[in-house]
Amino acid sequence: MALVPAAGFFWVLSLFLTGAFADGGSLDASVEWVPAAHLNLDFRLDSLAALFSLIILGVGALVLLYCWGYFDSNPPRLMKFGGEMVAFAAAMYGLVISDNFLLMYVFWEITSVLSFLLVGYYGERASSRHAAGQALMVTTLGGLAMLVGIILFGQQTGVWTLSEISGIEQLADTPYILPAVILILAGALSKSAIVPAHFWLPGAMAAPTPVSAYLHSAAMVKAGIYLVARLAPDFHVVEGWHLIVVSLGIFTMLLGGWMALKQKDLKLILAYGTVSQLGFIMSVISIGSREALMAGLALTFSHSLFKAALFMIVGAIDHTLGTRDVNEISGLGKKAPWVAVLGWVGALSMAGVPPLWGFVAKEAALGAVLEEPMLAGMPRNLMLVGLVVGSILTMAYALRFLYGAFATKPATHPTGGGTSEAVDKMHPIGPALWLAPAVLNLLTVVFGFWTHPLDHAIGTHLDNVTPLPAGAEDTYLALWHGFTLPLLLTAIIIVAGVVMFWQRDVVAKAQFEKPALGSADHGYDLVLTFFRNISLRLTASTQRGSLGGNLGIIFSVLILLPGIALFLGERNDVRMVLWDSPGQAIASVIIVLAAIAATITTNRLSGVILVGVTGYALAMLFALQGAPDLALTQTLIETVIMVLFMLVLRKLPAEVDKSQTAKNRRLRAWLAIAVGLTVSVVAMFAMNARTESPISSYMPDLAYEVSHGANAVNVILVDIRAWDTFGEISVLVIAATGVASLIYRTRSFTRGSRRPTLSVRGRRWLASGVEGEKAQNRSMMVDVVTRLLFPTMIVLSLYFFFTGHNAPGGGFAGGLVAALAFTLRYIAGGRAELEEALPIDAGKILGTGLIASLIAAFAPMFFGAPPLTSYSWDIALPLVGDVHVPSVLLFDVGVYLIVVGLIKHVLDSMGGQLDLEEEVRKQRARDRARSLQRAAEQRRQSQGVTEGPMASSPRGAGGVAGSSTATKSRIAAAEDAARDDDNHGKEEQ
Repeated sequence: MALVPAAGFFWVLSLFLTGAFADGGSLDASVEWVPAAHLNLDFRLDSLAALFSLIILGVGALVLLYCWGYFDSNPPRLMKFGGEMVAFAAAMYGLVISDNFLLMYVFWEITSVLSFLLVGYYGERASSRHAAGQALMVTTLGGLAMLVGIILFGQQTGVWTLSEISGIEQLADTPYILPAVILILAGALSKSAIVPAHFWLPGAMAAPTPVSAYLHSAAMVKAGIYLVARLAPDFHVVEGWHLIVVSLGIFTMLLGGWMALKQKDLKLILAYGTVSQLGFIMSVISIGSREALMAGLALTFSHSLFKAALFMIVGAIDHTLGTRDVNEISGLGKKAPWVAVLGWVGALSMAGVPPLWGFVAKEAALGAVLEEPMLAGMPRNLMLVGLVVGSILTMAYALRFLYGAFATKPATHPTGGGTSEAVDKMHPIGPALWLAPAVLNLLTVVFGFWTHPLDHAIGTHLDNVTPLPAGAEDTYLALWHGFTLPLLLTAIIIVAGVVMFWQRDVVAKAQFEKPALGSADHGYDLVLTFFRNISLRLTASTQRGSLGGNLGIIFSVLILLPGIALFLGERNDVRMVLWDSPGQAIASVIIVLAAIAATITTNRLSGVILVGVTGYALAMLFALQGAPDLALTQTLIETVIMVLFMLVLRKLPAEVDKSQTAKNRRLRAWLAIAVGLTVSVVAMFAMNARTESPISSYMPDLAYEVSHGANAVNVILVDIRAWDTFGEISVLVIAATGVASLIYRTRSFTRGSRRPTLSVRGRRWLASGVEGEKAQNRSMMVDVVTRLLFPTMIVLSLYFFFTGHNAPGGGFAGGLVAALAFTLRYIAGGRAELEEALPIDAGKILGTGLIASLIAAFAPMFFGAPPLTSYSWDIALPLVGDVHVPSVLLFDVGVYLIVVGLIKHVLDSMGGQLDLEEEVRKQRARDRARSLQRAAEQRRQSQGVTEGPMASSPRGAGGVAGSSTATKSRIAAAEDAARDDDNHGKEEQ
């Protein structure tokens, strides 16, 4: 896997060597997609994107190489981990090359999701789950704020690409520019762990060390740095930019450095050090001048090199010693001197000690702040003091890290010459664990002496964004600039840091046991708890477990919101036509009467039938209005719904609950009247509010021209609005699986498939071989009708399927007819007959249908056309004639199969499975009755043997008789229960 980002690294490096980014050069690619929503896929690899790409791809390759030695085994989740690491590198690369602001946001959030998965690698640990969720919540919340800022900025400026920002005139005078900038910075600062979002980064150390070495030092946390570096040359003119970023950056540097001095875990020392360094980089690079950008980018490269190396060294220590606690490590420097050398190089570069690259970058930062005109006066002095103090803390915690990891500590480990038990038992640190950090440290040393490569690469970008004025003296990165004030400050930093570490006991006394400003991590938990409690209280007040209460709230909102909007808004004139033909009036009267009757009936079956009558009358209205497709679909759907209701009603009492008080019934009646009146009035005004001609008038022509079909309704489903249909059939698949899961619970509901059959054996009309009582309970009339209608219905369903493109029908209607045919087989012969009619796993039918629709949707893309593009062929068949075959027929096949599979799933679960459970219950009742009867017979036999003379005594006779009477009563009760079960079964049949 390391070869993939490594190849990308050398390709980007070759672009620098060939001068591809000189004079504003870039590699551009653009794919137009929903331009009205500014969602074009615009990519641009310019000098800044290339600089960050070197970090993302180069460090990514080395970290993946390091994983080879870090992980001892190859469990399945390690394969997933490797894929997520490469995907993260790809997402970060996509982030930095995205020119479209919204596209960049998409990659931004993808990195957050992948970070969540990688931090939660040890998902069985509560600490890992908490850290992963915390990182996701914080960075995603910042990302959502950034999205609002991007949209606000784009709406005010009309600029949606990063490359066009520099062309905006008078950017500081743009309306709402400050709120937009603050929101965008919320995303950038939270991603880079800047206060107040700093706490998620130390928590993310629960991840494996390769994740920390890559995401939390070199890649993900650099996303915020990248965005600020991209925007700073233009946005620094906005009031509040410097105040926000510089202030928070300096405070983060000081806070992170101070917290690092308290840690006893080597990884946490580096984690808080990372927070500190990110604040340092952010504060410098946000200034936006040429010198500040140069120093900020140098710091970025420096931090990626030494911090990734240090994390990998800590991982090697943890891997071989089994601990990262500084109190349990002593003598490691003597036992692993090569690893100690690597640790010293990385830590001293972090502290800014010459002649390492970290010193070059830190000196450039101090020099940029000293000479920056935009920070004249007190801002410069305050920032300089903050950087110097923060750098002193950096020197101190760098020495603390080195001492804790490699020093020999006789005071705490007096036995064994000062070597701890963990070091004594450690196994050797192999090349696979030190090779990657050695490469990074080698670059740290080389770039310290030979600054030209990075100076040239960074200078190329500076020439593109902040050209040097004519006659001005250019600055450059070098190990030696002479005896300058930054060099003096560096000496002060080093000496003060050494003294601070030397007097670490005194410093420890100044540190509070609990944070002086409180724990940000604890504050995060309090915020979550606060909103969780609000959520629970709100839910408890509205979702109280009462179906009537929930519906009452929903209907009340339905009455109030549209009613108030209609009352306060402008109302147009209303034109009403009661009916176009007397048939519509008759159908409407039937609907009204059936609806009223359904509300007053107490029998559940009668209520279902009456509600079904309203549906069939509505189908009549569709037919009279000239919509045969809708009428056909409505009729079929109403029939299917009635059958499904019948399956449910078998498990419910015949009569509804009559415990409702008269007051409750009146409230429900008034609520129903109000809902009906509100919906009718709103619909009436809405239909009369149209001012433009309806788009439906264009649908027939579009259907014929685009999809080569005369049936506009079916063409809308499988072509014009096919994405909607695809989403709906996907929901059907999920719903069918959910229904089956609820019925089967923890049991599997898959089954083997075989070829369907309609064959019979003997003198039977149906295929299932049911014998005995069940066969006697079946109706001969139903058997005969089923035998005659089933083939006819299947043929009719195929007719609807093939003619639906030009006549009433289609895959949905055809699937419903076929589903009703199989439902008829089930009603006639039960689950055994359904198995004979369709012995195919319903899940396979659903999956095949979904795959067929998926192929129909995406196959045109392989021929250079957009998804769901329609094709048509006219084929001449012998004896048949010309046949019109549209490509959407394959999509309709998917719809057909999914409808059949859905009903099969429902019949298997709500029908067959419930039948099976009922049979098991009856059998258990019979078994209980037989066992009681056998027990009674055995008791009578034993009593007849042992009673002897006692049998003739009145007391003995009475005792036996009493016992026999009790036994007989239990037997009779069990037999009655079994008989009731059988009668119940006959009623169901």
